Amino acid sequence: MQELEHAMRRASGSGAIFSQAVADYAGISSSDLECLDFLILEGRATAGRLAEVTGLTTGAITGVVDRLEKAGFVRRERDEHDRRKVFIILVPQNIARVGVLYEHMQRAMLKNWDSYTDDELRLLLRFASQGYETMLAATEELKATIAKAAPAKGKTARKPSRTRR
Repeated sequence: MQELEHAMRRASGSGAIFSQAVADYAGISSSDLECLDFLILEGRATAGRLAEVTGLTTGAITGVVDRLEKAGFVRRERDEHDRRKVFIILVPQNIARVGVLYEHMQRAMLKNWDSYTDDELRLLLRFASQGYETMLAATEELKATIAKAAPAKGKTARKPSRTRR
């Protein structure tokens, strides 16, 4: 179990470092890049849907979308049937500009996956899917813990007073 945990931590850490390098190239934060990847997986989505799949609040997603729009990776589009609903749409040519950075890694992963049987791939898919669900739940639990530990709204910590000489 410890070996598996260490391997997962190494993979997660390496992925975070890789993502940071891509985000730096793209001129956005690594968390914004991760949200962009969720949007790429969804195809197009509302802010509410992005909040659901990322575990972030809709307010946080609004900021993410604002920054991704400013960077040219997404645009907002009103639903033609319900003008109140707004979809976040990818800008393909700008997505492609960072997508090429993943091609080498993707080829290497596909080569690795070719060595697995269908049953092994199904096990890996179940493992990854359960890991995603576990991370969403852990994120919610962490946010609740932080909220409980935070000082009550409207009350700020007192700054030490300065003595005059």
